[in-house]
Amino acid sequence: MQLALDEAWKYQFLTYPNPAVGCVILDKNEKILSISSHQKAGEAHAELNAVKEALKSLKNEFDFPKKANDLHHFILKNHQNLLKDATAFVTLEPCNHQGKTPSCAKLLSELGFKQVFISVKDENKTASGGGEFLRKNGIKVEFGLLQNQGEKLLKPFLKWQNGTLKLFKLALSLNGSPYGKIVSSKESRTYAHQIRSVIDALVVGGETIRKDKPLLDSRLANAKAPDICIISHKNLESFDKNIPLFSVLNRKILTQIPKEAKFLMFEGGENFLKSFKDEMDYLLIFQSSKLNTSDNVKISLELNPVYKGFLGSDTYGIYEF
Repeated sequence: MQLALDEAWKYQFLTYPNPAVGCVILDKNEKILSISSHQKAGEAHAELNAVKEALKSLKNEFDFPKKANDLHHFILKNHQNLLKDATAFVTLEPCNHQGKTPSCAKLLSELGFKQVFISVKDENKTASGGGEFLRKNGIKVEFGLLQNQGEKLLKPFLKWQNGTLKLFKLALSLNGSPYGKIVSSKESRTYAHQIRSVIDALVVGGETIRKDKPLLDSRLANAKAPDICIISHKNLESFDKNIPLFSVLNRKILTQIPKEAKFLMFEGGENFLKSFKDEMDYLLIFQSSKLNTSDNVKISLELNPVYKGFLGSDTYGIYEF
């Protein structure tokens, strides 16, 4: 289950508006066949991705279709009972309905899984009931493995379902300085660009725009640039329109945070964080392995760490306010 959780955290925030979910599949002899996750809304769920990778590890000649519905039907027709009596560890109860993708509970049942271990029960009325469906079909089901960690993983999803999730991104040197042209690794910047590609708006301060003259797009993710909300005491007409962010096609430039937004990311430095810290839900910190002689961030905050990992030469942490 820890492997499933760690895999899901790699895609935290990127699955918006879906939850991040991880899945590990073992064969009948308890050998790990696959570790996978849900990676993007509208695409294959974690269980379907894990089943695909498990089958591929057993029979490499499978030519899997890319679209989730096609993949689901292909597997049901061609699985050859290769996963009979297999075991799945899933961070969230397998869905029990046909949405943009088919039911994962039905998939595991039809493939002949012997047991399914689940971290967190799905309370969503539309998708819930997967565990009970599996039990009715003779599969052993156990809930609550590493439940506390599973609930931490699920919490951002519940936040944007019931309100607005506000994430603050901060890049620092090893000694805690936010200053420098490029502070974090390419891997960290790619993750930030991936988040930018799914948010409803990117919130930045006027001071940052004037000083850094940024582009603030999602090029490292090969994705659509985010709309920008500029928080400034000066009006929009006062900005130099030669600053790169103003030249991005099909981008909306806002001066107020849209009320209908469900997922916002704030980017800036120490002063911007001080201004908005009481409104934030999470702080995402990229910390490089380089030291510099610039001033460190000086702010008093009490944070609850929920996940830490590595991105290239950087460490990164996701903290709850």
